[in-house]
Amino acid sequence: MTLPSRTAGRFVQGHPKRLRLGALAAVALLGGIAIAGCGGGDASGATVRVYVAAPLCAAAKQELEVHGARAGNFTAAVRCLAPSERVGGGVDLATAGANSRRATQDTSAVATLEPPGPGTRFTRPILESAEIPLVTSASAHKGMKRILSAIEGAGDSGVRESVREALEPA
Repeated sequence: MTLPSRTAGRFVQGHPKRLRLGALAAVALLGGIAIAGCGGGDASGATVRVYVAAPLCAAAKQELEVHGARAGNFTAAVRCLAPSERVGGGVDLATAGANSRRATQDTSAVATLEPPGPGTRFTRPILESAEIPLVTSASAHKGMKRILSAIEGAGDSGVRESVREALEPA
């Protein structure tokens, strides 16, 4: 047997101005959080990140060191991803998906560099959903040069979009 609540069917008591101010504060807080999460790497001098597959990572870091971290108005950084290749061949789809999602959750990510192979078939749709370009290259040096050139050509706003437009075929 359930006993009825004393406030069942009644409005919550409280001063109307306090309720409105509380609701307004909650909306402002959520709006601020949403805006803060957008376009994290768009300010001049900001650090933008390139996510690189494990087999290409050492050479990509080397290319960045040779080029210098400065790329146009931005500082470029390389983030190495976990190996997604299986020992006997093939791709660990869980790791490949986790790697792609890691890049999509980083507002400063502007591109991902992977070697050609079957894994790109699974990572490309995840990256495309966040409008992060996927550069496939067997040479980390060539791939990083393309990406750094695209970063250098990007303006101060919408760097991810500018990089994507520069890297995608017309």
